[in-house]
Amino acid sequence: MISEEQLDEYRVQGTMLRVVRDADPANDVKGIVVAWNDKHVLIRRPNRRVVQLDRSYHYQPFSEPRADLWGTNEP
Repeated sequence: MISEEQLDEYRVQGTMLRVVRDADPANDVKGIVVAWNDKHVLIRRPNRRVVQLDRSYHYQPFSEPRADLWGTNEP
């Protein structure tokens, strides 16, 4: 689960994030942190829609390579 401090840092800096939800990269969510609570994070997508996601997903800056949490990325 992502920490309060990390979420606040991403929000203040306006960091574009990638939220990895499963092994399929097509299911990733790209956006910036708007708000959060104990269980969820609100992400504003580039099309200005807001998505509520679980805090247990993997959050990383979009500028970094996608995390290979399931060992499925091809070399």
